Amino acid sequence: MSYSVGQVAAFAGVTVRTLHHYDKAGLLSPSERSPAGYRLYGEADLVRLQQVLFYRELGFPLDEIAAILEDPDVTPLERLRARQRQLSEEIARLQRLAEVAERAIEVQRTGVAMSPQERFEVFGEITFDLSYATEAELKWAESEGRREAMARATAHTKEDWRRLMGEASAWRAELLDAFDEGEPSDGERAMDLAEEHRLHISRWFTSCPPDMHRRIADDFVADARAFALLVPPSQQRPGLAAYTRRAVHANAARHAGGRADAEEDA
Repeated sequence: MSYSVGQVAAFAGVTVRTLHHYDKAGLLSPSERSPAGYRLYGEADLVRLQQVLFYRELGFPLDEIAAILEDPDVTPLERLRARQRQLSEEIARLQRLAEVAERAIEVQRTGVAMSPQERFEVFGEITFDLSYATEAELKWAESEGRREAMARATAHTKEDWRRLMGEASAWRAELLDAFDEGEPSDGERAMDLAEEHRLHISRWFTSCPPDMHRRIADDFVADARAFALLVPPSQQRPGLAAYTRRAVHANAARHAGGRADAEEDA
């Protein structure tokens, strides 16, 4: 029995255009003709179409499907096993992304319900970039400190956020003053400001030893979105991110020189 292009498209769940594309690509060409010259699909063609659709569903590209169907030296089982490994890796990656997105949304919401006006009153110009939060989750996914920081951030009350953002605002004003007044990044004032920032992280999010603080500061220069969480763009100056990074590194070196690493309680 033979079938027209339209009939095959209907019961195979594909479009006529798709069948024409397979024909043009040499992947599946109708093997029969009607008396009027129209192309018709025979039973063998339908079996081949079923194979094509099976491999397409698994994500194989058309040229690889053609190799599987045409080359007797190609072992379909080996191709299927390789594709199974790829799909398993992709499933694991998507699962990680789903978890990361969920946690990033938690950060975006800051763990408490706020109206837009309340959010502006608390955070001002500081905004949480969801794409950056997601990338940060991927980068630090295995970090115990990151997990603790996320947990504590989502547990903060509205009043907690008001307090910590108030501290951050006062600290930021001091940083801008030091920078504008030409204080050296490795001087006492800049290093003390770096230390205050480190202790702020420890109080509100997670224990932040000097080595971790250095890595955080490196992101200030590497990614503008990271520094925007510290200083909103409207308040930034050229070179301020690098200045802050140098101050953090200088403070970390000061700790390595023997200064006691005493952290204040919240």
